[in-house]
Amino acid sequence: MLHKILKIVALILSVLGAIWLVRIIMAGDSAITDSADLQDGLVTPFIYIAYLTIAIAIVFVLVFVLKNLFSSGSSLKSTLIGLGAFLAVVVISYVLASGEEVQLRDGDVLSASASRWVEAGIYAFYILAIVAIGAMVFSGVKKLAK
Repeated sequence: MLHKILKIVALILSVLGAIWLVRIIMAGDSAITDSADLQDGLVTPFIYIAYLTIAIAIVFVLVFVLKNLFSSGSSLKSTLIGLGAFLAVVVISYVLASGEEVQLRDGDVLSASASRWVEAGIYAFYILAIVAIGAMVFSGVKKLAK
């Protein structure tokens, strides 16, 4: 039932998108660039269709992910362990980050808090990259040992 509804919604959005695409092509690039009214009448609805499509996709993904998570205790447990490990990496990265005000090239100043979050993000990336590379190496060595 849900699959049929999803197909119908996808078909409706596809038809609407195709209609607006044809209207945009018929109007021409220069006419749309020069006229704000054409931009509002042709491009804006196309963008709203894209927003609607991505919102529907996100809702369906979240519903099915949560449904599958709560249907199996083992998958919920492994997901929570992974989430906890990721949060631990973020906390460790945030603690390691110094966070000093930075003068940007355009003259603006990046606040100490924002600088700390940027540095924490970089540290988190490095930690996760090292863990991923280590896991690949470990897996390869383990397969060779067999």
